Amino acid sequence: MDAFTEKATQTKPAQETTASSRPSREEAKAAVRTLIAWAGDNPDRAGLVDTPHRVVAAYEEFFAGYREDAADVLDRTFDDIDRYDDIVLLRDIPFFSHCEHHMVPFVGKAHVAYFPTDAVVGLSKLARVVDVFGRRLQNQECLTSQIVNAVDEALKPRGVAVMIEAEHQCMTLRGAQKHGASTVTTQFTGVFRDDPTEQVRFLTLVRGGNPA
Repeated sequence: MDAFTEKATQTKPAQETTASSRPSREEAKAAVRTLIAWAGDNPDRAGLVDTPHRVVAAYEEFFAGYREDAADVLDRTFDDIDRYDDIVLLRDIPFFSHCEHHMVPFVGKAHVAYFPTDAVVGLSKLARVVDVFGRRLQNQECLTSQIVNAVDEALKPRGVAVMIEAEHQCMTLRGAQKHGASTVTTQFTGVFRDDPTEQVRFLTLVRGGNPA
């Protein structure tokens, strides 16, 4: 059995709506009815009468990240790594999020790497952290930073590197309507920030190359 460590749970940031101020499910459904009517349709016609219920249920999935804490996800670590001291990279993690400015999706993939010190975390946990922050109203820059900070605070590694590539429907379905345009964001801490060679190694591994 692998040795593991559980750390004290960190407090969630007090930036989201509190339970006491959150609108009720019925209020949310009423808001959807209002938007349907505002768009120019009849919320009481057969094809739309159940739409408010479906939209609210979908929003519970889309924004499940508000009910999750990345510190809890990363709480369990394994210290049986046999002196391993190189990059751990999970690449091509598919994700979706919603633009906080227009509330339409942006979809892409994330690449998350860290240099462990004394312990590692289960690989699935890195993917879950992407979802914890992705399933909120976001912008890509904040999403990148939040993933980096969560891994850095939980694991205390020698460095963290994150790259996110995504297509934003707020500029493909409306506005500029530039289908296929991709936004790339990166953020580095520790050795990845301080040593350009390690940045190059990370980027090469992300692209599927063989670093020297």
